[in-house]
Amino acid sequence: MYLPWNIIAGNLISLFAGIFVIFSLWVNDDKKAYKYQILNAFILIIASFFFNSYVGMVVMAMVTIRLCMVYKERFSIMWAIFFVVLSTVIGFAVNNLGLVGLIPIIATVQITICNYLCKDIKWIKLSFIINESFYIIYFWCVFDFTSVIIQLITVSVGCISFFKLIRNRRLIDDVEAY
Repeated sequence: MYLPWNIIAGNLISLFAGIFVIFSLWVNDDKKAYKYQILNAFILIIASFFFNSYVGMVVMAMVTIRLCMVYKERFSIMWAIFFVVLSTVIGFAVNNLGLVGLIPIIATVQITICNYLCKDIKWIKLSFIINESFYIIYFWCVFDFTSVIIQLITVSVGCISFFKLIRNRRLIDDVEAY
């Protein structure tokens, strides 16, 4: 397929994936948030193919599997270590994008550690926001402009949701203090 058509197809697929990442940041239920993240990662495997990003395909496949484990509450410290090592080793092995290809590897390591450590929705949301910020840079570099826009919206929605959650918790704490 001719390169501009790949970029157009990849951007259309990414648009569909982006809807799920926005949903994941808006909900206040960790199970629903992870379900939407799984759908997003799975669809981004396909989009990565069109952007000629082998590292993106491999990393997103591992992200999908890892998120399924988190969703089913089978994610342990051993699995976290396994996915960090596997993502790093395979990511480096298939990286065809140079320094840009390191971004999904770094983002995957960050979110894998957070998936293990973060149990409260507040910290899960914050880890998603940080992760999406990494991906803004990566998507820009691979010409996935749809995802750049969606990630910017996602980070904004995530920040709003995060601050609303903190505000609501403070209100509850204040009421309980009386």
